[in-house]
Amino acid sequence: MSKLKFNRVGIAGAGAMGSGIAQVIATAGAHVFLYDISNASLDKAEKSIAQSLEILLGKNKITEAEKKAIQGRITTGTSLDGFIDCNLIVEAALEEMKVKQDLFRSLEERVSPGCVLASNTSSISIASLSNGLTNPERMIGIHFFNPAVLMPLVEIIPSVLTRNGLAEEVFAEVKAWGKSPVIAKDTPGFIVNRVARPYYGESIRIYEEGIAGFYTIDHAMKTMGGFKMGPFELMDFIGNDVNYKVTESVWTQFFFEPRYKPSLTQKRYFEAGLYGRKSGRGYYNYQNPEPAAPDANPELLGKIFDRVITLLIHEAADTLFWGIAGKEDIDTAMMRGVNYPKGLLKWGDEIGWNVISHRMQGLYERYGEDRYRLSPLVFEMAEQNKTFY
Repeated sequence: MSKLKFNRVGIAGAGAMGSGIAQVIATAGAHVFLYDISNASLDKAEKSIAQSLEILLGKNKITEAEKKAIQGRITTGTSLDGFIDCNLIVEAALEEMKVKQDLFRSLEERVSPGCVLASNTSSISIASLSNGLTNPERMIGIHFFNPAVLMPLVEIIPSVLTRNGLAEEVFAEVKAWGKSPVIAKDTPGFIVNRVARPYYGESIRIYEEGIAGFYTIDHAMKTMGGFKMGPFELMDFIGNDVNYKVTESVWTQFFFEPRYKPSLTQKRYFEAGLYGRKSGRGYYNYQNPEPAAPDANPELLGKIFDRVITLLIHEAADTLFWGIAGKEDIDTAMMRGVNYPKGLLKWGDEIGWNVISHRMQGLYERYGEDRYRLSPLVFEMAEQNKTFY
């Protein structure tokens, strides 16, 4: 077991994410204080962790002694005073800025000056969460993916106020927790929730144009591209309430950038409460499943796949152009965070940047929308016949 820099870690919020993060860190050897205002939430978290460890025990991934040791390293409580001795705190509370800001200000009054404060937010800027702190330089983003125990990716996000070197310290610690960390700039969506937007948005656009239905689009991305889940299956799995809110957040935070504009289809499904698996119905009906539609012809499937993968690869390249993250981190994030079959920049190398550029320009000429304007980096890669790897 690696030596940990942060040996006493607090988790603020005992929901699915908070309890999962607590298990990950306790498994790595740190003592964890899991906080929530609700005793019922803490009881549920303890049961969830116990069940998760029991599954690992059944698969011979841990021993009975290790299971007991992990549980012994986790304490719970409803008082913020439990954080006093922590040297790292990860907030996993409601995705509301004021709730998080108030929590961090309360924590700062109790913890030592050297305690690092981190947020697991997926859509709120780390800089905004630092606002009002006496020592904003100790604030950083540590974004796990759900379920935290299983998903290897963790995005580390320093803000403009984060002290130099803290991101690298946290990066090393996250590796010691057994995860795959990447570092991203404090921009809307960070890496994954930004780069993945076209997987959903362009697929819905194809549906809205009447080109194909949900099943056919999902079928295209799985059979032609090797994706484990099609975009509509995945939105239903994530929850259309969550996915729509992230889409809306990224769009507004990017000053209404057309590439991230939400669709009316997604908004109507959200308004109707058709959240997906959790509600029994979303793009698919899980209460009364319908027979799968017949497979479309290969030419249509190919056209669907080409359009969606082009937008995804283009977004990854534009993310690199703006310096949000390095090429390896972008590719790692998409493979380890959302299980893409390949890194998108490496995929772009394989297809050819001249092909990606030609397709984007064709879409722009057809629709005349800024949604399809060409990234300067893709233009350069195509013009100079370059590759990233």
